[in-house]
Amino acid sequence: MQHSFLQQHLFPGDDLEAAAILLCGHRAGKSRHRLIVHSVNPIPYDKCSVRTPYELTWDVEYIVPLLELAEQNNWTIIKVHSHPGGYEHFSDVDDGGDQRFIPAIQSWVEKNVYHGSVIMLPSGRMFGRYLTMQGDFCPYDKIGLVGDDIVYWTSEDMNSSDEFAASHRQLFGEETFSRLRSLTIAVVGCSGTGSPVIEQLTRLGVGELVLVDDDVVEIRNLNRILNTRLSDAAAKHPKTDVLSDAVTRIGLGTKVQSIDLNLWSPEAIRSVAECDVIFGCMDTVDGRYLLNSLATYYCIPYFDLGVRIVANNSDENYGDIIEICGSVHYLKPGHSLMSRQVFTMSDVSAAGLARTDPGAYKRDLQDGYIRGIPVHRPAVISLNMTVAGLAVNELLARLHPFREALNQHYDHIEVSLLSMEMFAATKPEPCPILSPKIGLGDREPLLDLPELSSKVYSNGHH
Repeated sequence: MQHSFLQQHLFPGDDLEAAAILLCGHRAGKSRHRLIVHSVNPIPYDKCSVRTPYELTWDVEYIVPLLELAEQNNWTIIKVHSHPGGYEHFSDVDDGGDQRFIPAIQSWVEKNVYHGSVIMLPSGRMFGRYLTMQGDFCPYDKIGLVGDDIVYWTSEDMNSSDEFAASHRQLFGEETFSRLRSLTIAVVGCSGTGSPVIEQLTRLGVGELVLVDDDVVEIRNLNRILNTRLSDAAAKHPKTDVLSDAVTRIGLGTKVQSIDLNLWSPEAIRSVAECDVIFGCMDTVDGRYLLNSLATYYCIPYFDLGVRIVANNSDENYGDIIEICGSVHYLKPGHSLMSRQVFTMSDVSAAGLARTDPGAYKRDLQDGYIRGIPVHRPAVISLNMTVAGLAVNELLARLHPFREALNQHYDHIEVSLLSMEMFAATKPEPCPILSPKIGLGDREPLLDLPELSSKVYSNGHH
């Protein structure tokens, strides 16, 4: 939505340059710094004093309200303008303009923030740079577009010669494989659907995996978690450690981080927020809500996986299977599982109460104030692997669109093994709760949730 709106403004059809101001939140990570676009603010054509195919000027006073917002919220300002002729570099005119404009922004905002400049070409491709405090220009390593398709433009040639990927490089092309190699992907939940997702991403050559789960291997897990052994269950090894070791043993160059923490911890959230893509492989309502919120605050594409096996509990037909199904939701920033009626905010509150105060949850459940939350649902490895395969193929389809219809028609995919049918649906409506949160980035408390306040965790709550 942001990219298409920006492209329409920058290329109105008159072959003259146009500009806009992006207000960006941050993820100030350990390994890299991410800027996340919160809002796109066009510079009106009639506010430009000079507007030609090769030059553009406007009065900085026009954007004073944006500067004040940036100052109040510690946002980064990015000036983006068009090159209607398709020139794929910053021109000498651009250099002179940025040398004047960006220092003026820095002196106004008075924050230790690197503001920058971006160019959009008629194709929609973008490249950019920021200005250091020493006055040097540095290119942005990567600019990402998270929409129905997932696109990344990098500042360097990412071609790879890895021999193991010859077959899927031949199928999807060098560019798609190079994108996979450049991605850091979080897999949150390392059990039934998580472990086959991890296996596939590793063998596809993903650059780095961040594995998040605070649970240990148990005997009941061995029927569905790849690469686990009876000895892991006996020793109660963390799931993330076992699967991280497996990724390393495979030896195909995928780096891996093991986060043996519940997602409801600031450290886990900060680690996931540094990633390019998220796979949610959890069955808890509050966990899925948290991950959905995180993906919106940090503008990360989010694939949510779910499986369901329903058996008859009546005495007459006890054990008869009523349904075996699984689903994959693709969620762009600002879209949610709540607006898709997967669960409600009341369900989220109930799940949070069950996690933080089991006694109060049990009392409210008995009193009829809240609905029950299913736990330990039946799980079968064949169903889990089917859904995991659908989810990974969904990522590939959005990196390298190959389907007959546009990707917007596949926001939700559901498969039933009972009727042997697969359904796909478009879910265009954004979430009224999460849409205003797009691109807010790092906050205190994280995600504006008091439970994630650094003060709470500094007092020993984990």
